[in-house]
Amino acid sequence: MFIGLVVSSQIFAAQSLPEPKVSKINERVYALLGPVALPNKENQGYQVNSTAIIGDKGVIIVDTGFTDEIGAHLLKAIAKITSKPVTHIINTHHHGDHTLGNIAFKNAEVISAEQCKAQLLKTGPEWIGMVEGFAGRKFPNTKLVPATVTFPENTKTEKMIDGVKLVLWVPTGSHTAGDMIVFLPDDNVLIGGDILVNHVMPNFRDGHVKSWIGTLDQIQKMNVKTIVPGHGPLMTNKEVAGLHDRMASLYSAVEAGYKKGLNDSEIRKSMDLSDWKKLKEFDVVMGGNINRAYLEVEAANF
Repeated sequence: MFIGLVVSSQIFAAQSLPEPKVSKINERVYALLGPVALPNKENQGYQVNSTAIIGDKGVIIVDTGFTDEIGAHLLKAIAKITSKPVTHIINTHHHGDHTLGNIAFKNAEVISAEQCKAQLLKTGPEWIGMVEGFAGRKFPNTKLVPATVTFPENTKTEKMIDGVKLVLWVPTGSHTAGDMIVFLPDDNVLIGGDILVNHVMPNFRDGHVKSWIGTLDQIQKMNVKTIVPGHGPLMTNKEVAGLHDRMASLYSAVEAGYKKGLNDSEIRKSMDLSDWKKLKEFDVVMGGNINRAYLEVEAANF
């Protein structure tokens, strides 16, 4: 009886997950846009963007959500688009909201940056604990499924997967030490993970801010037609430029304040943050972002 009640509760939670907003980019590329919100009891941790790429015989999914239930939820959404099975997973970085749903896609080959795999193995249990805290319940079936195919930092690898040409770009550490950007040259689609976010604050928690700004500069030069960010609606090149400029200005302001002998809280008081305040999660994230940039500037000038 107790077991039955637990199972029923889990099924109810899975069924009550918000539906992804499906954006058809072309006949084989679909963005599955998650809710724009922090993880909480209502969304059960579902707030990531995923991308389904339909190949000759199967589907490649980029990023799989925070839990096994979210992964299964995405699998159902893909089944409404195509009857082909998911055969490959690409993780854009190690954060749990992008990787912990891997377990729902049985027998799929998982691809990531080398450092993504290393960081997932190191911090995965911490991420499971986070989502359980946000959702207010346990996820006993959420297990780590790291990549079996990895690529080193500072590489761009052209790869054919199931008839789809991809460029797997592992830039110098940006949002994390192990990001992977996915570019589909035949479709002119770029999938950026959390290097790119739209209408929400970028999170510097594990960031390498100066090189992240450099990565954004490189993305701008590509003049891509369609851009799928890690969170928020599809992006334009103009919105990528806006993110770049805000981050570059923030880093410059922190560096200038540091050289004047100010600490991070004093620097924040001196900055014009009006453009940042328009973005979701400003109050939650900005203090930590300035601190992270400050520590990076401090290390560079030590």
